[in-house]
Amino acid sequence: MPHINMDQLDKILNRTIDSIEQSKNEIYDIAEHAQKEFQQMKKKLSGLKEEIANSIKIIEEYEKDLNKNKVELMQINKNFNEYSQEQMKEAYDKTDKIRINLAVEREREQMLIQKRNELEIRVKSAEKTVNKAENLISHVAVAMNYLTGDLKNISSHIEDLQEKKNLGIKILTAQEKERQRVAREIHDGPAQSMSNVVLKSELCIKLLDRDTTKARQELINLKDMVRVSIQDVRRIIYNLRPMSLDDLGIIPTLERYVSKVMEESHLVIRFVTAGTPFNLAPIVSLTLFRLTQEALNNILKHANATETIVKISFLQEYIELFISDNGEGFDIAEIQKKTKDNGSGFGLSSMHERAKLLGGEFSIRSEINQGTRCYIRIPLKANKMYYNITTP
Repeated sequence: MPHINMDQLDKILNRTIDSIEQSKNEIYDIAEHAQKEFQQMKKKLSGLKEEIANSIKIIEEYEKDLNKNKVELMQINKNFNEYSQEQMKEAYDKTDKIRINLAVEREREQMLIQKRNELEIRVKSAEKTVNKAENLISHVAVAMNYLTGDLKNISSHIEDLQEKKNLGIKILTAQEKERQRVAREIHDGPAQSMSNVVLKSELCIKLLDRDTTKARQELINLKDMVRVSIQDVRRIIYNLRPMSLDDLGIIPTLERYVSKVMEESHLVIRFVTAGTPFNLAPIVSLTLFRLTQEALNNILKHANATETIVKISFLQEYIELFISDNGEGFDIAEIQKKTKDNGSGFGLSSMHERAKLLGGEFSIRSEINQGTRCYIRIPLKANKMYYNITTP
């Protein structure tokens, strides 16, 4: 039996998978371009309709003026002896000018109507194209999964044991870092505040018999300290796990978070959903939220972007999360090298690991001055088995 070069096989498999992924990303680019063109045409159509409405108003005014001048001309013709030649000439010239303006405006109106009709046809065609592109993306994602599934399984088995070991170590490290962070936040925030509350309350007790006015002021200060402590505790709880994920679900939680980010920054975020939303297991909802949170944090810190799209798609077998921005972009190879050398790299490693823990995929595309696109896909079937996910 001939010897199989596993390194060479791994390279071939990875090149094949990269080629398939690139094709999928190009389809996403086409769909995004079609959506932008569709929105631009809709905006232009709205402008044309406004112009037509204004033109109709102008025509109505000209018609009123023309009718009024015709009445004046009838009076002049009936009593021409009472008017001078100059007055009669002025009245006729004024009427002719109104007729000319009316004819020109009617011609302009017809031209605008023709443009509107043509643009409406183009808008309908563009809308069909966008709908087809969205539908194609869903089908292509499934098709690509079948094409890449077996290839990725073969490639993953080559280094599966080592990856599991590394992943376990990283999970333990991440857990310890998270515990340290929470402990530090509690120590520096609520714990410190509670110590101050105790001191303040002791001071208030002493002041009650001596200076009630000052005691009252200290109680007001104490109330403010308690309020700040409550806010700190709520913030820590939210960072650990947003309660709205359990109460409202992933979509309202992301909508609230996106609104909060826009309020606190210059970033304009367009939040889009596709498909019919359904209940997700807590671990899946939390993962989607954390991935969105990490991606938007990276955009705010590093991308210098002004516009961002966050799209979550509910498909039959997958949940897909797509995040793109118009920022500065970066060299992916350089960031991957930093991640490998010292563990830095915009948190991309942790995003990849979060998706992988649920059997999902994480891919990112970026170029200098061309923005960045993140794509995450989490399978529902596996997570239904292990996390009791509820699907339609």
